[in-house]
Amino acid sequence: MGFERFAPVERVIDIDGTPISIWRPPDMESLIDLTAFEMDERIPYWADVWESAIVLAEEIAPLDGRGLSLLELGCGLGLPSLVAARAGFAVIATDYEEPALEGVRFNAARNGLTTIRTREFDWRNIPADLGRYDHVVAADVLYESHHAEALAGVIARTLRPGGLAMVADPCRQKAAGFAPAARAAGLGVVKQQARRPRAATDGPVVEIYHVTFPR
Repeated sequence: MGFERFAPVERVIDIDGTPISIWRPPDMESLIDLTAFEMDERIPYWADVWESAIVLAEEIAPLDGRGLSLLELGCGLGLPSLVAARAGFAVIATDYEEPALEGVRFNAARNGLTTIRTREFDWRNIPADLGRYDHVVAADVLYESHHAEALAGVIARTLRPGGLAMVADPCRQKAAGFAPAARAAGLGVVKQQARRPRAATDGPVVEIYHVTFPR
């Protein structure tokens, strides 16, 4: 049945003056599997579009991605990946949850985007053939304290020297360990001033870590 089994509903999001359609399951809570959570902390956060993904997509939209590669970590429904593909990047969207990747493929097809590939990826087991990328991005993935070190390690393994990673987070306290972990992994980190999505007047503010891999 594919992604259609979730009876997805459309949400139109304006990114940098251009609308993009995201289809998502109508009820995230109905997807919670208590057994999966107890075994591996799995909660279907992938099934919604969060403010961090919107802010990150807004940062990606003005870039010229022609001839460049981009890897999204913990992509969920893949809004940043979709916007990156629209900007010309060759994109690989990765997530721990296969249904999320089904959603990326569904949304890419509905938006007429053909330069996105998907790959299931567990940060604890980095594939030897994953490669390195000009840009590595992630939105709202630092919701447990131990994720900071794991994410820093993945970026150090996948960001091309001279490249740029961007990590968006809604100012969670548990994200505070990311910058020290990234520096310990040999990366440079600058935190951008927090802001809301450009169309929002309330709700959480999002900070973006700009991460570099010195040449």
